[in-house]
Amino acid sequence: MRYVAAYLLASFSGKEPTSDEIEKILSSVGIESDSAKVSLIVKELKGKNVDEVIESGRSKLASVPTGAAVAAPAAAGAAAPAAAEEKSAKKEEKKEESDNESDDDMGFGLFN
Repeated sequence: MRYVAAYLLASFSGKEPTSDEIEKILSSVGIESDSAKVSLIVKELKGKNVDEVIESGRSKLASVPTGAAVAAPAAAGAAAPAAAEEKSAKKEEKKEESDNESDDDMGFGLFN
């Protein structure tokens, strides 16, 4: 995905991106690039309009069935934030308790 993102960034210049431009973008953010993957992206997208490729991908994703499984979690979604807050509060309490217990003996209880 990072190679595609770098290609899209390079395409904003208005000209067709090169392997060197993509590698330069990736290295500017500390990503070591694989020249084979960069070459593959450039080869596959050579001569294609990026907007048309994206639109083609959207139409393909639109045909993927999602089913009714999405409706059930959406209905339960309103109760989920409250439950998540309770769980995080309980985890914080447990962490505080365990930290306090370990501080009491400070590691010197081994020889008692």
